[in-house]
Amino acid sequence: MSFQAPKTENPETSVITPLAMSATLKIGVDVGGTFTDLILFDGNEAQIHKVPSTPRSQVLAVIAGVEHFSKKHRGPVEIIHGTTVATNALLERKGAKTVLITTRGFEDVIEIGRQNREKLYDLFWEKSEGLVQRKMRIGAKERIDSDGAVLVALSEKEAKKLAAAARKTGAKAAAVCFLHSYANPAHEEMVEKQLKKLGVPVSLSSKVSPEFREFERTSTTVSNAYLIPKVANYMKALSSSDSVSKVSIVQSSGGVTSPEKVADEPVRIATSGPAAGVVGAFKISELMGEKKIITLDMGGTSTDVSLCDGAVAFASQNNVGGIPLRAPCVDISTIGAGGGSIARVDSGGILKTGPQSAGAEPGPACYGKGKLPTITDANLALGRIEPARFLGGRKKVSAKKARDAIETLKMESKNTLQKAESVIKVVNSSMERLIRVIAADRGVDPREFALFGFGGAAGIHCCELAVAVGMKKVVFPVHPAALSALGMLLSDVFKDYVKSCFAVAPAQMNIISNGLAKLEESARAEEKDVRNAERFVDARYEGQSHEITVPFSRRFVSDFHRAHFKRFGYEMRGKPVETTAVRVRLHGEKSGVRLPEIPRGKKPIAREKQIWLGDTPKKFKLYNRAEMGAGFKFKGPALVLEDNSVVMITPEFICEIDKWGNIIAVVK
Repeated sequence: MSFQAPKTENPETSVITPLAMSATLKIGVDVGGTFTDLILFDGNEAQIHKVPSTPRSQVLAVIAGVEHFSKKHRGPVEIIHGTTVATNALLERKGAKTVLITTRGFEDVIEIGRQNREKLYDLFWEKSEGLVQRKMRIGAKERIDSDGAVLVALSEKEAKKLAAAARKTGAKAAAVCFLHSYANPAHEEMVEKQLKKLGVPVSLSSKVSPEFREFERTSTTVSNAYLIPKVANYMKALSSSDSVSKVSIVQSSGGVTSPEKVADEPVRIATSGPAAGVVGAFKISELMGEKKIITLDMGGTSTDVSLCDGAVAFASQNNVGGIPLRAPCVDISTIGAGGGSIARVDSGGILKTGPQSAGAEPGPACYGKGKLPTITDANLALGRIEPARFLGGRKKVSAKKARDAIETLKMESKNTLQKAESVIKVVNSSMERLIRVIAADRGVDPREFALFGFGGAAGIHCCELAVAVGMKKVVFPVHPAALSALGMLLSDVFKDYVKSCFAVAPAQMNIISNGLAKLEESARAEEKDVRNAERFVDARYEGQSHEITVPFSRRFVSDFHRAHFKRFGYEMRGKPVETTAVRVRLHGEKSGVRLPEIPRGKKPIAREKQIWLGDTPKKFKLYNRAEMGAGFKFKGPALVLEDNSVVMITPEFICEIDKWGNIIAVVK
């Protein structure tokens, strides 16, 4: 297996050697807003392939990419896939017509939500559209208290009445979320029995999100029901393809699961692609002995940032399109800053970039179909992208059209190059701000971390970002544009389970231990081939309204104090610590894919080119990354070219290629 890519007849595919004809092909597939990236592994070697994404039906691009490989192979094909089907359905509000059945008097919880405003000082801000209209919410005559005791019993007659009312709405999916059902699911299960007669998928909050906090639990359950028909159809189309023998899906948590489980709980894959990128980045950095990294994944439409302080950081909740989702996920923050992000001057004369994107169609102005200036156009105008090497030469781009688009920006006293440089400064400042905010939120100094840049557009920006933040090291992995797809191949099989559990430690440690034991027992009954289990608790000081998840042990209280101090700068050791939930992660099969070492090579031939940097032209050395062997050292300013990405090394850095082919850039 080798990740070094010499030139081929198809410059968009990195071919190494002929494929084995009998071994199982493993293909990681990451669907992005602009391109779908595929990376193949047959047990010995790897290949990279990119195809344009097909937003109307993602499966078309996936199958086209898979067939590119499988037509040369007579053996079985397994794909490990991250998809944005669920994400797009939530963002575009294109899920199924959903009915919500909830405790009478709580029909509007999902609309009232929290008092938080996404934009505190925007007088014209409007709350994003909900997933269920008021007429699609039905109240049930029932009530259970927080201990699970029945206060108002749900009768069989009432359950049938609720199902009849749901039928009249014409709903294609149903969500059931009763007050405190996490403590006693009996009423939800009664209604489920009647709703199944309607022939529509049913989501119960006691199964999807068995935790307290009614708004988040309701929102998550409704989202799950809303997504089931669309995601289930996608999984069926993918699994039924003659080109594929086995399909595995990456969850938002970075773990791999089956398409059947995803079809039942699609809310778990809302951020699967970005999660796989972080998993891949951390596994590579761990291999290098670098365990403190900040990942920066810059693609065509957005930039995802995650901070890994010794391990991949996880969160119990994320937000997609204004919809809170209470489901385990890799802790990722996103902004609308990608290669296709559109630059504009607003009515006040302020230059802005994103979140609007030119996407795959029409794409940046340099593609020749659109006219709006983008980040890619700015980099091309500045000479940071080689037109002849863009996507390996398969995609024709025009530097003139890029400059013409940049010139349309109404910025007084600036020529085209100065305008392009201004666009880059604005987008870089957005990413710099995001890195600083995440580091501050986690209570760490970003200067102690290495910046790990990947995605098709990150390589041009990372060195400037690192200098701005004060970071001393930047890592550019092999094939950065396909790292999320590689991360899918590197992802292990695991699934998370959670259950509300209120107890005070250490006095009620037995309640916590029993809660974890019961949760693990029920989880193991669902899963096959469990290798081992991890246990966690959500803990907080008594009276607080926010929790920190820490590994469970007999000394977890001390661990919580330390975690709280690191996160918030103080601790209260004399105050009782209470748990609100117990969590279990079951681990199954580990990924068998391992990065190979690359050979030492001859000194690559470099040529020079003048590139605009910091308002002045500078001479850059241009290298072909495929010619760089292990141990090769060079310094900035330099441009490292490969088929699917560009790495720009600024003058502050010296670089070395490690034995896996990663570029390690360190401040001089």
